[in-house]
Amino acid sequence: MPASARSDIHQIERGRTIISKLTSEQRKTQIAKLHGWQMVDGRDAIKREFQFADFNEAFGFMTRVAIKAQEMDHHPEWFNVYNKVEITLSTHDANGITERDTKLAKFIDGITA
Repeated sequence: MPASARSDIHQIERGRTIISKLTSEQRKTQIAKLHGWQMVDGRDAIKREFQFADFNEAFGFMTRVAIKAQEMDHHPEWFNVYNKVEITLSTHDANGITERDTKLAKFIDGITA
């Protein structure tokens, strides 16, 4: 995808994509639109916990998120025990929250609504 088509790309340098962290105002505005996501203490990241009826439902949810994350080339940190899933989003290349994180969080909100 061309850099001009991606609002989260700051610049291209020697073939490598440089991604910018959200500004304080962007962070406040974009995170406010999300459902149940919280800032992680001591880290520039957001997280949300989910509880499902059983392991099968939790695993199905994780599969849907994994497919979308692969399409976005943006992979969450997550933890699963039986029917519970905890997801943490932060862009490692930017060392913090970017538009990629809020876009993936919006997708996740959409499949759990």
